[in-house]
Amino acid sequence: MVILFQTKPSLLAGGVVAGPLENRSVFSQYFDSVYDDERWQMKTNEQGHRKMIEEACEYAMKKMGVQKGDIDYLMGGDLVNQMTPTNFAARDLEIPFIGLFSACATSVSSVIIACLLTELGAANFSLAGASSQHNAIERQFRYPINYGAQKPQTAQWTVTAAGYALIGKHREEYPSIEAATIGKSVDYGMDDPFHMGAAMAPAAFQTIQSHLQQRNQKIYHYDLILTGDLGQLGLKLLKGMLVENGVKNEELTLLRDAGAEFYGQDEAFQSGASGAGCSAAVFFSYVIQQMRAGSYKRVLLVATGALLSPLSYQQGETIPCTAHAIEITMK
Repeated sequence: MVILFQTKPSLLAGGVVAGPLENRSVFSQYFDSVYDDERWQMKTNEQGHRKMIEEACEYAMKKMGVQKGDIDYLMGGDLVNQMTPTNFAARDLEIPFIGLFSACATSVSSVIIACLLTELGAANFSLAGASSQHNAIERQFRYPINYGAQKPQTAQWTVTAAGYALIGKHREEYPSIEAATIGKSVDYGMDDPFHMGAAMAPAAFQTIQSHLQQRNQKIYHYDLILTGDLGQLGLKLLKGMLVENGVKNEELTLLRDAGAEFYGQDEAFQSGASGAGCSAAVFFSYVIQQMRAGSYKRVLLVATGALLSPLSYQQGETIPCTAHAIEITMK
């Protein structure tokens, strides 16, 4: 079901910080800060992850000249057990907090909730976003990095990054969120945690199709449709599904994926980037800046998430996935 925002809340600013390897990203020039230490000089990966979230929020607030006391709600999540880094960042930020888990789709689900609160008149300013830290996430969902496990070419590299957006009441000079689609949980029977793109592509397809149909739109009505972290193989599968359903090949140039492009053509990162921080970092830096510069007037951001856990994998479950979308416009 598409949500239409009558008041068109604005995406006022974004704050993005990233780790050392992310300096190799094709999007790094748009980030606010790139650190040489993946732990942010903290003792553990999770503590560094927490600091990363706090700094991303601080960058977003600083750009609009607001303080923590001006923020009505903080919405966000990550991939660590019970979202520990985000919970502890919320403790330090001292902002009313709603923790959200949509896996790597949290970057957009958090913005949707922020927009609903703004639309209701319950919030003047909200922070919404997501994050991931490579070492912590790899250890939880795959193997500790010191183990040196080899990965297949279908695998993706978990990004170390945090991206948070400042959402507020409509202002014409800023990108505004006109509509959103909350995706279903879609399971095509995939069970390989090293092939997330294939698992998530059907969810992205379903959400994009649903949004376009209910909005009576075609792909060419957008300057850009950007998915979150399907990676190179997942993006190829998504394009194939769209073509099978009547989309023309020339329209596919408008469809891109943050994960597929994040590290460029560097084969060391297999099929590309992933992690909740991947879409958040690109959406809340590159996309905002390009829209404000006039490069894009209408964009559909589609964050994808694989809703598995270590326990579900150990019990032999398949991988349900979701995708949430926001339609952003700029005058």
